[in-house]
Amino acid sequence: MYKHILIPTDGSKTAELAVKNGLAFARSIRAKVTGFTALPEYQPPSESELMSKTAISMPEHEKRAKKKAEALLKKIEGRARTAGVKCDTDYALSDRPYEAIIRAAEKHGCDLIFIASHGRRGLGALLFGSETQAVLTRSRIPTLVYR
Repeated sequence: MYKHILIPTDGSKTAELAVKNGLAFARSIRAKVTGFTALPEYQPPSESELMSKTAISMPEHEKRAKKKAEALLKKIEGRARTAGVKCDTDYALSDRPYEAIIRAAEKHGCDLIFIASHGRRGLGALLFGSETQAVLTRSRIPTLVYR
């Protein structure tokens, strides 16, 4: 069966439920996991940010992103340890999380992506899109959607 599962999270309650259940699934089949998160890329400051001196540099953005990713992924590591599941973690800066998720699964040799679905429909899905749907339609790696 599956040996290595990528479990992406954005830190939301829905994603956290998927993490919990993804770890339980991994434990039941004796698979290892890689916890993953994608955070937004650096955006050049706007004129108003420059004028108000609220702009941050690229190195500062990367430092803050790393700190946020480590906090999210530390939770997964702790839950995996408690569940007795071998766990690695990784993160990426990307404005297209679905692409980062697929790249991470390929990079780490994962044979399954266990991902949450927020269940947005209608206008919400149109406005916010669906990273899960994008992973499903673009990844060659099997994907299990937890809703």
